[in-house]
Amino acid sequence: MFLNTLRKLTALNSLVFLLIFIAFTSIIYGYVSFRLFDKVDNAMWSQADSFRLLSGRVVPVRGRPLFDPRIFLLLRSTDGRIINPNPFRTAETGNIGEIASTIKLGEVQTREYEGHVYRVMSFPYLHEDNFWGNDSRFQVREIIAVSIVDSETELLSNLFWITLGGGIISMISIVLAGYFLAKRAMIPIQAAWEKQQQFVSDASHELRSPITGIYSNAELMLRHPEHTIEEESHRINTIMKESMRMTKLISSLLTLARSDANKAELQLAPVNISEVIEAVVGSFKSMEEINNLTLTVNVKPNLELIADKERLHQLMVILLDNAFKYTPPGGKVHISCFQTDKHVIISVQDTGCGISPENLPRVFDRFFRGDKARSRESGGIGLGLAIAKWIVEKHKGKIGVESELGRGTKFTISIPVTHT
Repeated sequence: MFLNTLRKLTALNSLVFLLIFIAFTSIIYGYVSFRLFDKVDNAMWSQADSFRLLSGRVVPVRGRPLFDPRIFLLLRSTDGRIINPNPFRTAETGNIGEIASTIKLGEVQTREYEGHVYRVMSFPYLHEDNFWGNDSRFQVREIIAVSIVDSETELLSNLFWITLGGGIISMISIVLAGYFLAKRAMIPIQAAWEKQQQFVSDASHELRSPITGIYSNAELMLRHPEHTIEEESHRINTIMKESMRMTKLISSLLTLARSDANKAELQLAPVNISEVIEAVVGSFKSMEEINNLTLTVNVKPNLELIADKERLHQLMVILLDNAFKYTPPGGKVHISCFQTDKHVIISVQDTGCGISPENLPRVFDRFFRGDKARSRESGGIGLGLAIAKWIVEKHKGKIGVESELGRGTKFTISIPVTHT
């Protein structure tokens, strides 16, 4: 699948670059061609106009060229005959009259004849007295200007072959560049695909475990219909625990799915984060005594920020629950909260087992658990910290972790006071 996508991306990238290259070279070639022949056309028009002015006994405009050795002027009569008005250039014109014989009035042509390339233009004569010389039989209708454009044509030909050669080299480079860019683009796609596959596999495994527990205990209860509720209370208790575990897992999966689809919107409002932390700490007081832990709090009063109160409450519950799970009896958990100029800083620190350096970069990955057996015993599913990270990032904040094996872990959160 990825190989096919890589080929399609390479072809698409190459096509885009190729079209840009063709458009760019076409513009350059067209511009050079236009400028070259535009100068020739202006010179031909200028010389023809000068001839008309002289024929009409009008002094030509100063600075207008009267003679260009590359330009030949011919006259065509109303009956189609062509003559050379410059007898001193008869030897040069040769059979140029044949080139001009097919051109129509007001037309511009570029023609090749006997190894040379000619530019031919036709202009109206525009004089009432349009008889040439003393020949009353030759009534002039138009002036035909013919210019040799061998140098311009050779320059354009060289430009074309240079462009073609450069195009072939560029095409090879474009394909290689397209392949490189496609391969680079596929890296995050492939990583996301593998991550999704792992996520689906982990979610299936996590859901299978409580469902198996519920089914097994229900089947055992069904085998002994004569047992009382009291006799089957341990199985009923197991079913309830597994059901709660599955409910929590489904809720977490739904939260992450909504976050991935950008459908989980925040309900932003002014929030007193100090009160939120105090409320969460109050709900953990009973666990402090049960787990034989010491929970200390250092929170500045009345710290406010623009945030989603429910999400911040969920964030603090995740971090405190995580600290309590991995801190052995006799340990300590400390919460602090203060404000800098533009951010509220929250830290949750414990004296638990810590996280190994190789696992530290993966603590926010979905379904990641450093000690899977212990996490399963404590009811962990490996989604809490992933949700915590999403909540912080949704608030435009940052979350970091520091840990040392055997000495504990510290999570630090920075959330801007105003959500922009």
